Parts: sequence; C-alpha cells; structure tokens
Amino acid sequence: MLDLPSKDLHIRKWLSFILENKVEHVVLHSVFRDMYTLPQLFYTCSSLITFDLSNCAFEKGAVISWKSLKTLKFDTVVLDDETSVKLLSGCPALETMELTSCYSFRHLEINNSNLKRLKLEGVLPMNEGGERSFEIIAPYLQQLEIIGGIHDIKCRLVNVSSLVSAPLNFFIACVSQLDSTFVYVEDDSCHDHHQVFWTLIQDYLQKVSHVMELTIATWFAEVLFMPQLDEVLLPELKCKCLTLKLHITKYNLYGVASLLQASPHMETLNIDMESGNPCFCYRYESSCLRKGDDNDLESWISNFAFPNVKSVKLVYSTGMCHEPHDRLFELSEFLLKKAIVLEKFVIIAKRRKCRKCFQNCVSPYSLQLAANLLGCPRPSTNFMMIFHESDSK
Repeated sequence: MLDLPSKDLHIRKWLSFILENKVEHVVLHSVFRDMYTLPQLFYTCSSLITFDLSNCAFEKGAVISWKSLKTLKFDTVVLDDETSVKLLSGCPALETMELTSCYSFRHLEINNSNLKRLKLEGVLPMNEGGERSFEIIAPYLQQLEIIGGIHDIKCRLVNVSSLVSAPLNFFIACVSQLDSTFVYVEDDSCHDHHQVFWTLIQDYLQKVSHVMELTIATWFAEVLFMPQLDEVLLPELKCKCLTLKLHITKYNLYGVASLLQASPHMETLNIDMESGNPCFCYRYESSCLRKGDDNDLESWISNFAFPNVKSVKLVYSTGMCHEPHDRLFELSEFLLKKAIVLEKFVIIAKRRKCRKCFQNCVSPYSLQLAANLLGCPRPSTNFMMIFHESDSK
C-alpha cells in the first residue's frame, strides 16, 4: 500500500496528464482517510467542462480559473465562504452546481447569470460558534433543490427571484433529536425551537411564491400544520404544478390541505407516497398536535374549491400494508369533490415486494382505492379515472 506522499505524487501525475491532454470531463473521488488537498497546478485547468470531486479540500488562498466548466458536483468537500466566492468567480460558464455533504460555508452568493441550477443535499453543520445557519443569494437561479437532512441548520433564502422550479425535500432536526442515540424524545420544551421552524417555512413560501413548479415533502407539510392552528394565513402561491412527497399522517394531511388552499393557480397535482417509515424528525410537541384531533379536511378548509386543477396523479410504492388507508382515501375523496374541472385522476402502483410484509401490498390496495373513488360524488363531468401498474426495482 502506498504511503501518503506516494499517493500524492501519483495523483499529481494524473492531474498533470489531464492538463497536458486537455481532458474535459474529470471525476476525482479521494479514498484517503484524510481529505486530499487539490494542488495549485489544477486550479487553472482551462479544458474542464464537468468536474465531479469527492472527499477533497482546496488550498488556502487558491486562485481558481476554470473558464470552461459548466457542471460541478462536490461531495464531502470543505467549502468555506472565501473559497466559494473564488470558485464562483472563477467559473463564469458554470450552469449546474451540486453540493452534497459540503460544509464550512455560511453564505452562498451566486451572481453568475449562467448558473441556473443549484442542488444542496445533506448540508453538514459548521464547526464555528454562533447561529447555525446559512443563506442563499441567487437572483438568476432557475432551479433550487434542497434535499435530505440538514441537521439543525437554518437555510434561509434571501434572493431567489428568478426561480421557476423549487424541489424542497428536506428536513431540519429538533435540538432534542441531536444526541448520539438518535432516539426521539417527546419534549414540549422545544416550543421555541419549533417556532423558528414555522417562521422559516413561512419565509420559504413567501420567497418561492412565484415559482411554477414546487415540490414539498413530509417535514415541510407537517410544520405547515402548526401555524394553521392559530389561523395564520399562508402566502398565495403561483405554482401550476405541485408535487408532494409524503408519508400521509393526520397532521401533514391538514398541512397539505392548507397548502392546496394557498395554490389557486395549480393545474397539476402529483402525490408520491414515500416508502419506509417516516423520519423521527417529523414529529413535534404532542400537546400542540392534539389540538387538531377533532378536525377533518372538510372543516379544515371549508367552502373552498380547486378552480384550475385538471390532473391528479398518485404514485404508491411499498409499505401500503402499514399506511393509514383512511387518510389516503380521505385526501383522494377530498380532491375529487373540490376539483371542479378535473380531467383525469391517475393512480400508479409500483409493483415491488414490500420490505415489511414481503408481499406486493401496493397493487391490491391501489385497485380497491380506485374502485372506491369511482363511487364518490364529483362536480367535474369531463373526468377519467386511470389505474396503472408499473414495474419498479
């Protein structure tokens, strides 16, 4: 096995080969126990078009000049504020940036009009003291995707005025859930921390209220339920296509209903039922949640219809044997009653052996759901119910 100096020399030779031969597409995944620091010689590689980097760091004071780079993917890369500024200024042709498990930056300002897509996954905590947060300023960005757990870091959107698509499939952990055991402790003392969640979510909706395509996940929907108990109004959303990636529970169901009420321009609704168990981070103080025990969807947003919804698609995968079937039917029936110009209601069952019951529990339930919904009253006269099975690995 090579020692570290020998490995470093080997990688430098490989990087020199890239420079000399003007290689355009580079993947560098370091397997060192310690992060590999990119040498200065590679920071001026003018031929790079795509660069996929993992488990690496940048030299302090590095001058970056990747003039042709269009797609950048970083996984487990140290990226402080100073380096991110140099990176963005040194890549004027950059169009897509994906950051997975990257850390140390608190401020990401993108003023490059060519960069249209940003994906953040699994943002890691910063080691410095003070508030655990970072902010995004990206006035030219068209798609912002935030997915996975971001610990207790508050990700704030400052300027995303050009966004067209915003998949927000992430969750923030409660402070009571950040111990080494990862066992959720029901603790009403976290109310102040949860209030920050609610304020953050309301700010998100305000900042993305103009986007045409919006994706919301379970944590987001459940947090939305909380301020609705105090009759807090959500900002009106302009989105025409709304996608929900959910584990249906009573509480995020009401959050979803409030979100639908705030989306009068919506034409397409996609609901993707996630498989597996909901993350422990989705639960909040039980005393507050119990305030909604006596509600149903009809009373939650009464006297409301969806004036523009033409298409609804439900996608189910594994785990239907453990899902609250009455909640799924309640949501589906509610949509049929309220969508006055609905043209098609599509149910897709992904055929895959369930990890819980070891059967194909999806198809029988989905078929029964479709049959039950056909008997429900609905205002739309131009309507099709479509049931479809698809193979899924």
